[in-house]
Amino acid sequence: MDTVEKIVEEFASDIAMSPFSSGTRLRDMIRAIRACKTAAEERAVVRRECAEIRAAISENEQELRHRNMAKLMFIHMLGYPTHFGQMECLKLIAATGYPEKRIGYLGLMLLLDERQEVLMLVTNSLKQDLNHSNQFIVGLALCALGNICSAEMARDLSPEVERLMRSREVNTKKKAALCSIRIVRKVPDLAENFMGLASLLLKEKHHGILISAVQLCTELCKASKDALEYLRKNCIEGLVRILRDVSNSSYAPEYDVAGISDPFLHIRVLKLMRILGQGDADCSEYMNDILAQVATKTESNKNAANAILYECVQTIMGIEATSGLCVLAINILGRFLSNRDNNIRYVALNMLMRAINVDTQAVQRHRTTILECVKDADASIRKRALELVFLLVNDTNVKPLTKELVDYLDLADPDFKEDLTAKICSIVEKFSQDKLWYLDQMFKVLSLAGNHVKDDVWHALVVVISNASELQGYSVRSLYMALQAFVDQGSLVRVAVWCIGEYGEMLVNNIGMLQLEEPITVTESDAVDAVQLTLNRYSADVTTRAMCLVALLKLSSRFPSISERIKQIVSQNKENIVLELQQRSIEFSSIIQRHQSIRPSLLERMPVLDEASYLVKRASTTQGTLAADKPAPAVTPGGLKLPNGVAKPATSPLADLLDLSSDDVPAIATASTTTAPNDFLQDLLGIGGVNSSTAGAPSSSSTDILIDLLSIGSSTSQNGPPAADFSPPQATDLLGSLSSSTSISGIKSAPAVPQDMDLLDGLPSNTSISGVDNHSSIMAFQSATLKINFDFKRHPGKPQETTIHATFTNLTSTSYTDFVFQAAVPKFIQLRLDPASGNVVPASGNGSVTQGLSVTNNQHGQKPLAIRIRMSYKVNGEDRLEQGQVSNFPPGL
Repeated sequence: MDTVEKIVEEFASDIAMSPFSSGTRLRDMIRAIRACKTAAEERAVVRRECAEIRAAISENEQELRHRNMAKLMFIHMLGYPTHFGQMECLKLIAATGYPEKRIGYLGLMLLLDERQEVLMLVTNSLKQDLNHSNQFIVGLALCALGNICSAEMARDLSPEVERLMRSREVNTKKKAALCSIRIVRKVPDLAENFMGLASLLLKEKHHGILISAVQLCTELCKASKDALEYLRKNCIEGLVRILRDVSNSSYAPEYDVAGISDPFLHIRVLKLMRILGQGDADCSEYMNDILAQVATKTESNKNAANAILYECVQTIMGIEATSGLCVLAINILGRFLSNRDNNIRYVALNMLMRAINVDTQAVQRHRTTILECVKDADASIRKRALELVFLLVNDTNVKPLTKELVDYLDLADPDFKEDLTAKICSIVEKFSQDKLWYLDQMFKVLSLAGNHVKDDVWHALVVVISNASELQGYSVRSLYMALQAFVDQGSLVRVAVWCIGEYGEMLVNNIGMLQLEEPITVTESDAVDAVQLTLNRYSADVTTRAMCLVALLKLSSRFPSISERIKQIVSQNKENIVLELQQRSIEFSSIIQRHQSIRPSLLERMPVLDEASYLVKRASTTQGTLAADKPAPAVTPGGLKLPNGVAKPATSPLADLLDLSSDDVPAIATASTTTAPNDFLQDLLGIGGVNSSTAGAPSSSSTDILIDLLSIGSSTSQNGPPAADFSPPQATDLLGSLSSSTSISGIKSAPAVPQDMDLLDGLPSNTSISGVDNHSSIMAFQSATLKINFDFKRHPGKPQETTIHATFTNLTSTSYTDFVFQAAVPKFIQLRLDPASGNVVPASGNGSVTQGLSVTNNQHGQKPLAIRIRMSYKVNGEDRLEQGQVSNFPPGL
């Protein structure tokens, strides 16, 4: 913009000296505009000048036309509309004098573009000027054509440009070559007309022509494969000669830049060589010698020389270069890393990331320098160097590199710690072959930057500790000592509290000591003190406080002698404003004080978690998706949170199944034959989201007791029916009515109790189940391809509860795969789906698939059952979907 302004002021000077100009009005206008103090004053001046220009145009004052055009260009530079002056440009171009044509073409390039229809009117004038005897007028036409040429103009004027490329005038030949670049871009089909001319121009001596020809060859290679092959055969030798001549040339003032002869031509030639040599071994071999010469002879103490070296490295990496030449290029990048200029170091790091794919061993030699860049003061260099270090890690160097990064973690800026921590954790998880080394590194990271560790990282650490039985004692002791020194690191605190709760007796009794360990003295009170300190310190962190309460509950079973003290600590949260913590405190206190007989079974150690399943699940789900899919806490009509493990459905794919009755929100149940892996965070912590799979009944293992324990909450309300949920009824009130399927002898389901009563009071001492009454069967659904039968069973004394046995029968000769049954019910009905017997419905006559449903009608006798169903499956890989409503239930359900 400054250049254009200078040209306009130059025109102002020409106009002032011109015999037909009226004073220095352009300068007066510029001075008046620059003297304006507000935008309103400037607009007023511009409006006044535009009005005078319009008046002059309407009066066809030829002597003022060029001056008015200069003023319009300045106004256009300020951002004001100047479309009314476009025709004046064409009139000036059509004039005979050079000054008028000069300002006319300048106005044409500024005020118009190739999309303007009026541009078609100038084609004839351009053609005349391209054939003009005055080389300066020819130059004006070529400049204008090279800037605003449209596809139609390119086709019309291409022959004139081709002719001018053979001109004897250096400036005309150079401008014609540049103009042809625009023509090739607009009409790639014309590329073949310029291939021979471009190769001829490469034999010129003038650097201006050479750099224009090189740029034209580059554009031809992009536009046409035929041109690329032609230039590979006919131009490689010329390019090598140009590069050798310019590299070995003596001092020439007109081309010298900081002691380097024409670095612009150097770079253009190297770029073209990269295009020609890519994927072509013969061309690459011909270039190797000159590239090695440029790389070795160019000194790197000047910025212009560094630009040439950088382009040379890019060319070497882009062609089929020899291994020795690649090593030379990587060594140049290594020297760049020691440069003081941040920009040079940054581009070197970028290139080294690409060079790893070419020669990893050569890049490894500069590992020390790259590690120093990780500690650089510039944030961009730190981040790029860290990414490069991550790519350099392999099984042989993982330990020294990790040590360097962990040592720097304590000194790193807070803004950089998150990226650094994520990379270290990724390296440790990916390359660890020794679990002890993995644990040591993770403990260090948690201690130094625990607040920057993502949740999935420490979840994975907990899973590893759960599986490493021989290292559990070492882990709990290491974490206990780290907790004493780094209590402000959130992720460290959570892992340490979980380990103390699970393996507290190992901490106190020094069980599982390793040879490298020294015994430590920790009493039962010390272990409880550590958890209590964390509970008090993290008053605003609900997750950490909930984990502390679970740990204290488990320690009450591990350390019976101080269970009374633990009960007092837990009871302090009975009036907590967070309902989750309040509920945990009340129920945990009841377990500690009044139900010691079942406490050992409830609080036994967490079973070993399936590490492979967790890793598969973690790999298939990004952290962002986990956060987005995390269900919101469900709320009962009484306003209380539902327990963990019971969630209100968010966005459901069964939206069209919901229009069943006038009730507000229906409950939705869905089941498939394949259940998702356990939600390890829920299993471990009893907080947060729930398993997305809702099909499954509690098993008769101690795992269910432990999972239920860590999913404590109240699901019933005294003021209304339960909210819509996905969970089986026996899971909704964990400690109030334990399922009859649990392995605890002498316990059977008990009715819900008022909230002011002890949740574990009144547990019967037997597990007998009353007899079951059979009810009639119905055909719930039938189509041309699928039939569903419902068999009913009812429990005497509980008329609102019904068990449905669904049988899915294939009516075709092709098996159905990935079969999933889904159901939706009104709000007054509770529904639980058991897992199906399989996910493949065999062809007709070869069997069927069965699935159980448990239904509770909370308005039994007032409203009948109503269920809307949907079945999805695949037939020969093609998705199928069927749905319907079941309303023909037998009376009395």
